[in-house]
Amino acid sequence: MNPLYNTSIALLRAGIRLSKGFNAKSRRMLEGHKETFAALEQALKGNESPVMWIHAASLGEFEQGRPMIEMVKKEHPDWKVVLSFFSPSGYEVRKKYPLADVVVYLPFDTPANARRFVDTVNPSVAIFVKYEFWGNYLSALRRRKVPTYIISAIFRPAQAFFKPWGGTFRGMLKCFTHLYVQDEASRKLLEDIGVTNVTVAGDTRFDRVADVRSSKCKIEWIPRMMEHAAMKFIAGSSWPADEAVYADWLNARKDVKFIIAPHEFDDARLSHLKGLFPGREVMLLSEWQRAGSPASVEGLIVDSFGHLSSLYRYADVAYIGGGFGTGIHNINEAAVYGIPVVFGPRHQKFREAAGLIQCGGGISVSSVVEFDDVMDRFLSDPAYLKSAGEAAGRYITENLGATTRIYDSIFTTHRH
Repeated sequence: MNPLYNTSIALLRAGIRLSKGFNAKSRRMLEGHKETFAALEQALKGNESPVMWIHAASLGEFEQGRPMIEMVKKEHPDWKVVLSFFSPSGYEVRKKYPLADVVVYLPFDTPANARRFVDTVNPSVAIFVKYEFWGNYLSALRRRKVPTYIISAIFRPAQAFFKPWGGTFRGMLKCFTHLYVQDEASRKLLEDIGVTNVTVAGDTRFDRVADVRSSKCKIEWIPRMMEHAAMKFIAGSSWPADEAVYADWLNARKDVKFIIAPHEFDDARLSHLKGLFPGREVMLLSEWQRAGSPASVEGLIVDSFGHLSSLYRYADVAYIGGGFGTGIHNINEAAVYGIPVVFGPRHQKFREAAGLIQCGGGISVSSVVEFDDVMDRFLSDPAYLKSAGEAAGRYITENLGATTRIYDSIFTTHRH
């Protein structure tokens, strides 16, 4: 990579090191980097099996890559899987993911780290998920002639690849054996800059949420908690800016029972969240279970990981957080259950948001008034609620199959 790119990586590393004194995520990342190579060497010592290296930025991208891991392990149980993350929010949650032979942090993208990582892993195939472009790693893979792919990728005109000064980034795209993109617009953008080894394969997240739905994972306490409610409302991956939009409506609607799963939680966050509902009987999930799960509770706040994707099964309407911040979280997780999804205005980077809005299964709101209007209509018009939910479910069904398309292309067309 050119000196300017390597300087930017050095600045990124310096910034994270400087922040470790007051940022727990930075501390966890730097500690994890120290363990990466030892973990790889231990897991792969004496290995003679093919290795698939799959890299995800964080937890959301892992969910996109997960169907590919599951299919490879099912069809090729002898293959080893190396799973790497950039972000602590992905690594810390999935560091014990059972289908990966080793889960590690990806060290900073320096030439030395890239060479050492690729030499140690010795991958037969490398897969990057959605939008991970690390120039030195990609260059190291190309030099070793490792078949390298990006899956569920989506491109937008504002990205550096499409700017006059983006030559370095366009060079990264040339390192991929093939690019599997979500939509035709991404394919066309790449074609315009001379990148034609591209297939519109769709988004593997649709397959993942369908797998979760078919798992029939039931949470026995929800029907008891939601009994006799005129509406069952679930807010997933909620941030304070989201709660400012929906809390007053929930306080005013005693006939609606609700569950809130905050995106992040600590004691102060949970205490603040409970305090938003002074007129209602609201408990933390852990408190409610210790108290014998009283049916009188009107709202629950989830204070543990691992429930959300199955919680939506029991909702009439879901609100997905993040749309008043950096961007919405996974709306497909809810839509797959055939319920309408409501979310904030910052959804432009997400193809599925546009698709759900277009078919009537998703509703974007930008204010308290808009949220109240939508929810009042859902509550008073069962036919509208039903049709919106059916539209959401259909949209998911119509977009299944990306994992199989990509797998067949990589592991059938390209032999390793």
